[in-house]
Amino acid sequence: MARIIIPKTNEKDLLLMETLLAAGHIEHKYAVRLQTVINRTKGVSTNTVASVLGIDLNSVSNYVKRYNEGGVEALLKDKTRKPGKAPITITLKNKLAQFACQTKPKDGTHWSTREISAHFGISHTAVNTILNEYGIKPHLVKKFQFSNDKEFESKLADVVGLYLDPPKNSIVFCVDEKTQIQALERTQPIFPMRPGIPERQTHDYERHGTTTLFAALNVASGKVIGKCGQSHKAEDYVEFLKLLDKKTPKKKILHIVADNYSAHKAPEVKEYLKAKGERFVEHYVPTYSSWLNMIERWFAEISNKRIRRESWNSLKELEKAIIDYIISWNESGRRFCWTKTYDEITYSIEKAKKTL
Repeated sequence: MARIIIPKTNEKDLLLMETLLAAGHIEHKYAVRLQTVINRTKGVSTNTVASVLGIDLNSVSNYVKRYNEGGVEALLKDKTRKPGKAPITITLKNKLAQFACQTKPKDGTHWSTREISAHFGISHTAVNTILNEYGIKPHLVKKFQFSNDKEFESKLADVVGLYLDPPKNSIVFCVDEKTQIQALERTQPIFPMRPGIPERQTHDYERHGTTTLFAALNVASGKVIGKCGQSHKAEDYVEFLKLLDKKTPKKKILHIVADNYSAHKAPEVKEYLKAKGERFVEHYVPTYSSWLNMIERWFAEISNKRIRRESWNSLKELEKAIIDYIISWNESGRRFCWTKTYDEITYSIEKAKKTL
């Protein structure tokens, strides 16, 4: 059984500690140390002190021991490095940072802090501190993709111009398909969250099929027109364009912002658009630039808020929930507002290219 350490205080030190606490000008960590010694002097148990102050049992004993060895002054400053232990030099830190950035292990894609620790002969906690200091994160990877579209600048200017200054007597729609939406039914009931416990669901599931959501976001109003289907071929896209034509004022010109998916440029689509005369005007975002199509932001919304965490008993139930969400969204009045200009976007892209 560990020996209980009793503080060897005197009236002068107790008065000084209580005065410092009453003044309220010292850091929290120092105040905790002073309160620990005072309470132990008054006979309060180690367990009670640790519980009330929210510290470890060993910390209580360590603070009392520190006071007994150095008095009040020892409680008001942090311990220095152990004698004989030299600080890590800037040169070593730079070498470590360079090593982490420019080399890879033979049997892996990136270094761990313990592997770097073994290489440089310092603790893995010191390695972690140095990496944080330099902002280096070997365990993380971020993906990027620059457009290789030869008409990138003209397409970017065209789409951004539609968002910021739409033509008169027209409606701008962002159109796309969200494919392979799975109706997954969890094998056991989902347990609701409780205080301290998040919602829980099983890893395994039963598949009830997939659906494709065709959606068009009205940039001005924020409202969405949607339709579920079992495929996303050119004829399905034509059927959705017919739905847009039916649900929008006849005298308005419909500007369609879409990606470069082959079904959007198929002969059947071109024939339909040609037959409609000036009713539809197509605008294509550059390749690898789905971020420019605002419907993608709405797809993220419905995925996170309605689809991903639910358990579906059937495909029909999933499709009904999707349509119900669209109705609820349209009633909410929410909309996305594009603010970036062409110049701001191109500046950010060039800056990113230089950085990479």
